[in-house]
Amino acid sequence: MSIRNLRTLIAVADHGTFSAAAEAVFVTHAAVSQQMKALEQEWQVSLFDRSSRTSSLTPLGHALVAEARKVVAAYDSIVPAALGDGGLAGELTLGAVPTALTGMVPFSVAMLKDDYPDLHVRVVPGATIDLVEQLERGALDAAVITKPLSVPATTDWHEIAVEPLELIAAAETESEDPRELLETNPFIRFSRKAVVGAMIDHWLRDRGIRVADSMELENLEAISSMVYANLGVSIVPRQSVVVADRLPLRRIPLGDSNAVRVMGVLSRRDRVKVRVLEELRAKLQKTVEIGRFDPRRQTPAETTTGDSERKPTND
Repeated sequence: MSIRNLRTLIAVADHGTFSAAAEAVFVTHAAVSQQMKALEQEWQVSLFDRSSRTSSLTPLGHALVAEARKVVAAYDSIVPAALGDGGLAGELTLGAVPTALTGMVPFSVAMLKDDYPDLHVRVVPGATIDLVEQLERGALDAAVITKPLSVPATTDWHEIAVEPLELIAAAETESEDPRELLETNPFIRFSRKAVVGAMIDHWLRDRGIRVADSMELENLEAISSMVYANLGVSIVPRQSVVVADRLPLRRIPLGDSNAVRVMGVLSRRDRVKVRVLEELRAKLQKTVEIGRFDPRRQTPAETTTGDSERKPTND
């Protein structure tokens, strides 16, 4: 048995087919098939049900994949454990929701890389639900997400920031009444595939606010651009880490202390990169304390929290 074969078995489980697994581990379809047959012969078990056109894992196969993940994770931790670096070198695979990819995540990763230059961080974008699934499959080490309605029992949740929902409108908008603006303007909806999008939809329905949907988008920057062009209004989370050059929009509180989304880091409980995840959480917290990210002027080393960095803006 080889670690390589175990990695390929995990890839088949994660990606669903031999072909997809072959692309993930950079071998041919034939090599994947040979490796799986080698494992079956060595273990004297049937890992796959080959009665259908697409081979699927047997119940025993699923159980062995779970054990294979533990073996591979333990193998990957051998060198960090011996060196005492706790995983502060090598690769960290981090999932992140799109709203965290403009300020919070790049600023945090820059600070992390500044302290630990031998650490490579691979960022995987996605919606909260998709990232939670990838984390449970072992495809991610951690994910920066909106807190889901249900946190899997096999994971650890660490809160990073609470972001109130707010209405955004074009700069020339005069009214400050969220209900009036929502009911008299086209509504640019945050995608309901996202946890925060579903949250916004529930908030509108609970208050009996009827909106005239004009479009539904997944990207906060795209929504902001549409609002900036005066094509409608929207409800979005007020980001805890603001990018310096964001669009000048009217940002109106909803007047509801319960209308918030919680951002945090989700990681597997059986993780081996304990130290690097602790450092990641610390950097994320630091970015929230600073609250503002200016890629043109701010370097990772500039991590003080003076008043000038948290001045309120009218945009």
